[in-house]
Amino acid sequence: MPGQQELEAINRFARTPLTAEQAYTFSLRLCDNEVDRDFERFDGAALERLGELFLGKSGIFDHQWSARGQTARIYRTEVVREPSMTTAAGDEYRWLKGWAYLLRTEKNSDLIAEIEGGIKKEVSVGCSVRRSVCSICGAEEGGCQHVKGHVYDGKLCFTELREPADAYEWSFVAVPAQRSAGVLKRFGQEDGQLTRLRKEAALGRRYLAELRREVVRLAMLADDCLDGGVFAKAAERMEEPELLALKEAYGAQAAKRFPASPQLRPRPAEEERGDAGAFQI
Repeated sequence: MPGQQELEAINRFARTPLTAEQAYTFSLRLCDNEVDRDFERFDGAALERLGELFLGKSGIFDHQWSARGQTARIYRTEVVREPSMTTAAGDEYRWLKGWAYLLRTEKNSDLIAEIEGGIKKEVSVGCSVRRSVCSICGAEEGGCQHVKGHVYDGKLCFTELREPADAYEWSFVAVPAQRSAGVLKRFGQEDGQLTRLRKEAALGRRYLAELRREVVRLAMLADDCLDGGVFAKAAERMEEPELLALKEAYGAQAAKRFPASPQLRPRPAEEERGDAGAFQI
């Protein structure tokens, strides 16, 4: 049962003050600053801001936004620091801890039993952020050619989520995006413009990938001494203007080394007479 201080924090959100016997409390790990399964993560400042935004937010199930699913409410939060642990980004591991309460009613008795038994454990948060930043170059909103999950010069590429704008809810889920907790980073359905932009971005990535492969192919034809693996890695860091210039230069060199041979060539008159070889396959 909650103590007096906890009960005061709970009653800030109750219309009628609750007694300790009426309230069941539990703590949960909302989210952290580790790179998640989607190769995204919150920075430290974002966790602090989310702690403020999640105060008073409802707990539901599977992000189904229905009043019928409202079952608990967060009344206190705290960012926990663990200096002994390091994230994939190389900084100190932190996570947002929340304390929630629900009513001790007959309806909630099964849920309380599942929480106590460790069945209802994983959670995911629904929120929005103002900035999404590439960990490699700092470009925002997918404004670069780096691909999440790829490694560039020994550094993992991921998107860092900064400046949370709002927190909507937190949910009990089966498989959260974050390995320790979970996070749902989109709000609502994508509109037509966003869908079109995503398709155009994917098309642009495929174009650059094909252009890089063609530049590497021409470079290997033009220069036997070139290390293909090293050049391919270098090409991964090049953008379109550099790639087009190299394609033109290496294409010209390759054409000189391997000139095209015409399939039809002039034949001496004596060779043409009585020779049916040209008509044989």
